[in-house]
Amino acid sequence: MSTVCRFIHAEKASHTVTLLCKVMKTARSTSYAWVAGREARETRQWEDEALAHEITVIHLASRRNYGVPRVTAEPRRRGRPVNRKRVERVMREHGIAGNSRRIRRRGLTKADTKAAPSPDLIGRDFTATCPGGQPAYVPRVRDRPRKGSLAERNASRTVVQRSGGV
Repeated sequence: MSTVCRFIHAEKASHTVTLLCKVMKTARSTSYAWVAGREARETRQWEDEALAHEITVIHLASRRNYGVPRVTAEPRRRGRPVNRKRVERVMREHGIAGNSRRIRRRGLTKADTKAAPSPDLIGRDFTATCPGGQPAYVPRVRDRPRKGSLAERNASRTVVQRSGGV
């Protein structure tokens, strides 16, 4: 809408505002409100530039460590009320960011990819067999019968029972 209002404001010397608003399919009140808010926008932009300078000074004084919360607190301590969201926006627009150590934590130990795996000194064997010599089937929660064709397939499955007191 801003580009339309800018066009209307630029062309109003040669055409009437009413005609331009009809052609651009916008309300006249929108055009007049944009013109009325022009001074406020320019003032806000000037204040944002001054705030950006102040933020840069605070950020450099902290050795580029302070983020939005601490940068916001600093002008407030000096008696200048400033909104956290405004500070956040100005910092984002000017590419100012605090130093965050929480982004990624790297360990000091680097794994040796060429090293051979450690030998199994205990000699563990995790294969379980039934008395018939076949591996035992231990049902899992996801193997329970379900609706539809999967239930029919699971119902036809035979489960080998383990014998003994285990």
